[in-house]
Amino acid sequence: MSIAISNAIIVTQNDNRDVYRGNVKIDGNKIQYVGKDEVDGDILIDGTNKVLMPGLINTHAHVGMSASKGLFDDVDLDSFLKKTFEYDSDRTSTGIFNSAKLGMYEMIGNGITAFVDLYYSEDIIAKAAEEIGIRAFLSWVTLDKELTTQIGDPVENAENFIRNHVGNKYVVPSVGVQGIYVANDDTFRRAMDLAEKYGTILHMHLSETRKEVYDAVKKLGERPIEHLHNIGILNKRVLAAHCVWATYHEVRLLSKDGVNVSWNSISNFKLGTGGIPPIPEMMRENVNVTIGTDSNGSNNSLDMFQAMKFSAISVKNYRWDASLMKAQEILDMATRNAARALQLNAGSIEVGKLADVVLLDATIPSMIPTNEANAVSNIVYSSSPQNVDTVIIDGEIKKINGKILGFHSNKFTNSEFK
Repeated sequence: MSIAISNAIIVTQNDNRDVYRGNVKIDGNKIQYVGKDEVDGDILIDGTNKVLMPGLINTHAHVGMSASKGLFDDVDLDSFLKKTFEYDSDRTSTGIFNSAKLGMYEMIGNGITAFVDLYYSEDIIAKAAEEIGIRAFLSWVTLDKELTTQIGDPVENAENFIRNHVGNKYVVPSVGVQGIYVANDDTFRRAMDLAEKYGTILHMHLSETRKEVYDAVKKLGERPIEHLHNIGILNKRVLAAHCVWATYHEVRLLSKDGVNVSWNSISNFKLGTGGIPPIPEMMRENVNVTIGTDSNGSNNSLDMFQAMKFSAISVKNYRWDASLMKAQEILDMATRNAARALQLNAGSIEVGKLADVVLLDATIPSMIPTNEANAVSNIVYSSSPQNVDTVIIDGEIKKINGKILGFHSNKFTNSEFK
């Protein structure tokens, strides 16, 4: 099947960051043409008054918790962690599946075409992703065996998950680590061995809270990033969520080791983690920074537009410098940088790239006026899920004319989410 999109403002996100009015043809699951010549296809989409951009990539989520909105709000961090642990320890397969589907529909509705997840029972979440058709990088979470609620050895569970899901259409399996506070060196090494063996990413929480850092120093004599660097865990396979409490020295270690960072600004602020990661320094040291939403339990939405805007303005305010965190840099984090972290052939609108694209309706008041000169700024500072008109993943239409295909809210109203 081919799709022709005509007369749209194309935010290509190519190496030159070209933005122009033109046409795109999708053939199968790849972009076949980008330019100003006329295009034709089996499906014709009029891009007039619309902005065509690469699909957003959410690099940190816990989609199995998507029905947890409002359950853990307005409590201190220790109480939040206790409540989420209790919640996770009493889940059912049906509840995880339904919650995952709900979160995936929310992401599609919000212009997200791919996401990274860190959870147990990723096999259940994988079924939901394949059914709905969203690109899902699923990291089975590991931790020390004596601390887990999983049945069996978490690392062995992760390997079984990876082995059983290699070659899926939408799901890319991988391994994760909950964090240094529940995983010893042996667990980290075993998880990295899996990542190396199967060629996957290693996703983890890292330096999210001050307590995590202080406890590591007390127990190990080193800060978390320092320690993982010194024992040889950090490398280009690592996608580290948060890094709020990274020092400038640790930023240089992240750069040296090629670590990818997922910046979850809204979740960090809502949970009162008390800091802002040193993003300008990361950028200066060429650390590959991406953007994540975290879970519905801590955000409480899977909204990358909100995350992009808040991420930018939080640093501007914290550093007393509105020139920091330019819109183009933020959009890069949510598209190109994320694709690079995942080794995904996406993140830009170019010939040969996967057809993961989004059309934004620029006739909604929040985006008027939009033209080639201000399209990028409007995406970052003015857009919202309300603007998402069309979503295409792997060459297949998942949302059109503002309607999410296959989603029926009445099917979720009485669903079992626990």
